[in-house]
Amino acid sequence: MPVDDNAIATWANVVTVTRVLASPFLFAILPSDSRGSWVALIVWVVLCSSDGIDGYLARRHGTTRSGAFLDPLADKILILGAMFTLVSRGIFWLLPVSIIAGREILISAYRVVVGSRGVSVPATRLAKWKTLFQQLAVGFAIMPLTTTDVSWLWLGLLWAAVALTLITGAQYAWHAVKAR
Repeated sequence: MPVDDNAIATWANVVTVTRVLASPFLFAILPSDSRGSWVALIVWVVLCSSDGIDGYLARRHGTTRSGAFLDPLADKILILGAMFTLVSRGIFWLLPVSIIAGREILISAYRVVVGSRGVSVPATRLAKWKTLFQQLAVGFAIMPLTTTDVSWLWLGLLWAAVALTLITGAQYAWHAVKAR
């Protein structure tokens, strides 16, 4: 049964809010050294997978305005929180994470401004790839098998995520200028 697009209490939103509430637990268990953590990796995979679950529920039962706002916000809290935690622990470098955070903040602010005018800015396919690369970079950076001996893998994924971040940010800016 489809939900009203103004609904707040939906199954998809429950999954999204749970992802936000579980994020601080993840940040607390992220490794503070280069050995990685299987427990943190499992929690990371579960929380990242829950994004697909809430998307499935939203498509099945109907999307809502609250979900369209909460889901990207939950992604940003989870990904940027994990990345900045890894920066604070000396695993990720500040520069790539700052670039990613800057773009995320600007695009989120843009979505809020145009959303107040009734304009929706859905994520592009390339932006979904960007999110996947960000998730993979964190995942491989905390996986015990790849933290040290295969650090080139997660560093490469992190810089690929930066490239996708810049490209998708430019795409959103281009569409915003074109729409004016």
